[in-house]
Amino acid sequence: MKFELISLAGSKVNESVYEVIVPTIDGEIAIFPDHEALVSVAKPGVISVRRDKHHSDEQLEYYAISGGVIEIANNKVRVLVDDAESGEEIVESESRAALERAMKLRDQATNQVELEKAHQLVDRHAVRLKVADLHRRKRRM
Repeated sequence: MKFELISLAGSKVNESVYEVIVPTIDGEIAIFPDHEALVSVAKPGVISVRRDKHHSDEQLEYYAISGGVIEIANNKVRVLVDDAESGEEIVESESRAALERAMKLRDQATNQVELEKAHQLVDRHAVRLKVADLHRRKRRM
């Protein structure tokens, strides 16, 4: 099936894959060829991609996403997000520092708007670190 991951910066992935696991507001869903048509909301999290049916879990590829919209139809999965990064693109030290700054903002928030913005930043950088960690583990194997 065709998988497209499109961010505001442009197309991140546009190729044939066997399986895509996407975080939705109702939980993770695994999408395989001939999946039923569906439109759903993606929440910030990790997209996992298995390129070939015979690939093991160690061969999965990971992308950190900011949330967005998922469209499944006619053996095509399209995920539209504001931001998406692969494990190769994420610099762990920068993400760790950004997470620390976001947690400090959260702790110093003086109103609900600041608190919500800080929570979003904490979630974003925590997901980026998770993807970087998954990518690092994959490289070791």
